[in-house]
Amino acid sequence: MSRIGKNPVAIPGGVTVEVTANIIVVKGPKGELSYAHLPEVTVKVEGSMVIVGRINDSADSMARHGLTRQMINNMVIGVSEGYEKKLEIIGVGYKAQAKGKTVTLNLGHSHPIEYAAPEGIDISQDEKNKQILIIKGISKEDVGQAAADIRSFRPPEPYKGKGVKYTDEVIIRKSGKSAGSAK
Repeated sequence: MSRIGKNPVAIPGGVTVEVTANIIVVKGPKGELSYAHLPEVTVKVEGSMVIVGRINDSADSMARHGLTRQMINNMVIGVSEGYEKKLEIIGVGYKAQAKGKTVTLNLGHSHPIEYAAPEGIDISQDEKNKQILIIKGISKEDVGQAAADIRSFRPPEPYKGKGVKYTDEVIIRKSGKSAGSAK
């Protein structure tokens, strides 16, 4: 039995979970998310818990048991609390400017990069440090993808650490060339 899949998902106050056929709809104070689960698993709402089971012990069913439970848990957390990722821009002349749903990034290219945030994602700058972008939303998948898209424009390099990185990411630095060759 899947260790993750056998744990029930607790439904906090203010959040409703509806299961119809193979579609799960989670509504909360921050919004609404839906997920179409696969036929290898069953989903039931019992009181203030969501129970995920599987139809049989096939490899497909076992693989999707934990996945479905975690997707429901992520949706419940998203509509009640939301998700956020922080990106830090490091480098001389590297900067970002968030305006509404778009972010203008100057990352050492010959042109500025305009990134339009997908639907349901808010991008803002930290008040104290303008070099930090804050990406917020209710879908964990969309927040992570938006952060990965922005990071991909200039990933951090290992020598000086310049680029766009997650604030909790650790860059392993390499030493540069040696001053002279040892013979």
